[in-house]
Amino acid sequence: MADETRIDALKRDEFGKGSARRTRKEGRIPAVLYGHGTDPVHLALAGHDTMMALRRGGLNTLLTIKIDGKDQLALPKDVQVHALKREIQHIDLQIVRKGEKVTVDVPVNLTGEVVSGGQVNHDLTTASIEAEATAIPEELVVDIEGLEIGSQVLASELELPAGATLLTDPETMVVAISEVIEADLETDAVSEDEEAEGEEGEGAEGEEGEEGESEGGESEGDSDDSGE
Repeated sequence: MADETRIDALKRDEFGKGSARRTRKEGRIPAVLYGHGTDPVHLALAGHDTMMALRRGGLNTLLTIKIDGKDQLALPKDVQVHALKREIQHIDLQIVRKGEKVTVDVPVNLTGEVVSGGQVNHDLTTASIEAEATAIPEELVVDIEGLEIGSQVLASELELPAGATLLTDPETMVVAISEVIEADLETDAVSEDEEAEGEEGEGAEGEEGEEGESEGGESEGDSDDSGE
């Protein structure tokens, strides 16, 4: 499950780009907290702690925001990142409560070695699920160890945490094991041979060109000498 991380926050009374820039210069990240019918609260989050938390868990990181001595659970809903510096510019936070279910997209990762002669076709890399805010999985793992050629794993076969519901179409293909066709391997080998021959040919032509240029230069020199 995703870790719960505590983040210190200060309320912001000033808004706009100028205020946001000053907040970032102070090592904090501008944010807005909303949800459950409450008025939006503008915050300045501890920069390093927030960045590290999101780097570990992404948008599914459950945050405990400490504001004026009180704790508030929240999930990141939108993170704006500078295109060049890759620094977090602003975060939208959604208030959540223990026991509340939320909709999230969770990475689908593979483990295990593919069977000899087989190749992996990983079609579904994220799955949408509904889960308790305090029990969001960091990933959904599919073990391909021992799967025979021709095997398929559908979204309906994903192992979800207790109480979670799959929202992705259950018939969606997650991964399939297909046979490596020898003809493809032979074609790749031929292509590599042709590429190598082409490089050798280009090298030979280059050498001939250099010899021709050298001979031409000497001829011009002889012609000049005879003219004198």
